[in-house]
Amino acid sequence: MKKNLPLIILLCTFFIFSFQSKKIVKSSKADNPNVTAGVALTFDDTFVNEWYDTDKQLRKYSWKATFCVSEINTLNSSEIAKLLALQKEGNEIAGHGFNHYDAKKFVAQYGIDAYLNQEIDPMLALMNFYSLNVTSFAYPFGFRNAIIDAALLKKFKIIRATTYGAEAPYEQNCYYNNTRVLYGIGMDTTHPSFSTAYLKKLLNYTREHHKILILFGHKTVNKKAPANYETEMKTLKLICNFVKQNNMKFYTLSELSKSKSSPFLK
Repeated sequence: MKKNLPLIILLCTFFIFSFQSKKIVKSSKADNPNVTAGVALTFDDTFVNEWYDTDKQLRKYSWKATFCVSEINTLNSSEIAKLLALQKEGNEIAGHGFNHYDAKKFVAQYGIDAYLNQEIDPMLALMNFYSLNVTSFAYPFGFRNAIIDAALLKKFKIIRATTYGAEAPYEQNCYYNNTRVLYGIGMDTTHPSFSTAYLKKLLNYTREHHKILILFGHKTVNKKAPANYETEMKTLKLICNFVKQNNMKFYTLSELSKSKSSPFLK
C-alpha cells in the first residue's frame, strides 16, 4: 500500500486539476463581463403598418428593432414613408429578399448568380432609391448554406438565419458570438420553440452571462389569440420591461457588425 501511495496521490492531483480546469474554461466561455447584455429584436416580411404602430407604443421603453423587409416593390408610398420614419427613430431597416425566395432551394435549382440577380441586387437597388440604409440581411425561412453566406457577406455586413428547439439556454446558439452569421430564435406565439417560460429563461441567461439574445418575429398584434407569424404585444412588453429593469440594451443587427471582437463595451 505504501509503495502505491505516491501513485495514488499523483492520480488524485491529476483529477482535481482536470476538474478545476474544465470549470475555469466553461466559466470563461460563458461570461463576458465587458459586454452590456441585451436583446436584438428583428421582424420579417412586409408588416410595415403594424411595426410603425408598435414603435409608437414601445418608444417609452427606449426600444429599437431591425425590420427585415421583403418584396419592397409591393409597398405603397405610405408604407415607404413609415419605414423612413422608423429608420429616423433609430431602428434599422434590413433586407429580406426581393421575392422572399427560399435561398437554398432557389440556388440549388438555378445557381448563386441567378439568386443574386433576382433576389438581392434589385432589392438593394430599390431600397437604396428610397434612401433606406441596408447593411444587414435576414434569410427567408432561415434557410442557408455556406456558399450563399459567402456570396451575401460580400454585400452585407451581417446576416441572420434562424434556430429552433427548446434546449437549456446555455446550449442554444441564439446569441451574438462575434461572427457575421447570426441565428435568431422565434418569438411569434405559434412558433414551435416559443413559450413565455422559455423566453424568460433565455432572458435570464442573457443577463447573467452578459450575452446578446437574437429574437425574430413577424406581424405585431395586440390581440390575445394570434395566428401564425404573429408576435403579441404582451411578449414585446415583457421583453422591454426586462431589458429596462435589468439595465440591459437593445441592439440592431448593424450595431452587432461594427466590431469583430469585444464589442459594446460599457
